Amino acid sequence: MQKIEIKHPAKAVNTGAYSSGVQVGNLLFVSGQGPLDLETGEVLHGTIEEETLLTLSHVQKIVEAAGGTIDNIVKCTVHLENIQEFDRYNAAYASFFSGVLPARTTVQSVLSDGIKIEIDAIAVLPDQA
Repeated sequence: MQKIEIKHPAKAVNTGAYSSGVQVGNLLFVSGQGPLDLETGEVLHGTIEEETLLTLSHVQKIVEAAGGTIDNIVKCTVHLENIQEFDRYNAAYASFFSGVLPARTTVQSVLSDGIKIEIDAIAVLPDQA
């Protein structure tokens, strides 16, 4: 089994001891992403809708760096700081995807630095022959 590290193309700072993505065969595992400025590492606080869309854009960039698209995402796990914002988050999340939505788990969690959301994902990448 060969593991390939996939980096976020805009990430310029170290945000922890993990890979942004790890590819094994056609599977891509994207680490939890949050609403960060990846050039400075600063949290970009906003509404749940803003933080959701920014976080999903980070997931998308990692999938694209591995040769995929958001349509290749098959599973997301979402951590919300406040489950009472579920409906607003859900609307923003749904606007990001088209076609068959990824399978998803959403839970309330204690998140660091005052972020409202963290999302990890699994994607099945196209054959790269």
